[in-house]
Amino acid sequence: MDASDLERLAQAVAAHQLTPRELVERVRLDAVEDLGYAQVDTARGARTGVSEVVYGAGKTAAQIAGIVSALIAAGQERVLITRLDAEKAEVLQGLPAFADTAPLFTYHEDARAGVVGALPEPTGNGEILVVTAGTSDAPVAAEAALTARFLANRVKVVMDAGVAGIHRLLRHADDIARAQVIIAIAGMEGALPSVVGGLAACPVIAVPTSVGYGANLGGVTALLAMVNSCASGVSVVNVDNGFGAAFQASLINHLPGPAA
Repeated sequence: MDASDLERLAQAVAAHQLTPRELVERVRLDAVEDLGYAQVDTARGARTGVSEVVYGAGKTAAQIAGIVSALIAAGQERVLITRLDAEKAEVLQGLPAFADTAPLFTYHEDARAGVVGALPEPTGNGEILVVTAGTSDAPVAAEAALTARFLANRVKVVMDAGVAGIHRLLRHADDIARAQVIIAIAGMEGALPSVVGGLAACPVIAVPTSVGYGANLGGVTALLAMVNSCASGVSVVNVDNGFGAAFQASLINHLPGPAA
């Protein structure tokens, strides 16, 4: 949207053909930076409360740099780049244009993600608990934890507390009771979210992982088990989708009202 478009909309408001609210929404919807290879939503934060996040897989380092530069130029304070491998992150840091635009860049190899800018102070109502069934689920847990922190949440991570040794989970009963939202991550038979759901008084977001032997079917077995959970209050995201689980958990943790 250029100056002439904005002036025309302002004239429509003056002529009572458009309300001030409609003007604001029109401007927000038109706030797109066309880079040719990407339509960058520069007003997503104003519209939805959470600014644009960049999915790194399938994009070149130059494309990622261009998208990040457009977001920073539009006033976005920080940018999360998910599914970013170490090799591409190294190339990205070596691009002069990216270094000039995003001097504060941190690569989190465990989460396969990069962060431009500083992580914010927590503003959520309570704590998000991330719990995994096994150590092999760590990459998905790291993605979830980093995303939740990027979205201004307090996070605690409990690793390797699956149902094969239920006492490992029960040791963290206080953490489960205190949590505002729980992200339960598991492969194999995917039973962990059902057990957690039977102990927790808060929403549980289940994340199936592609960890397991052949019959795990790349995470489909865990996914179907979680969808069929008999525990109330359990919702399910896609296989290995730590980002999606953390995003949903953050929305819940930032709902108006005091912590439970």
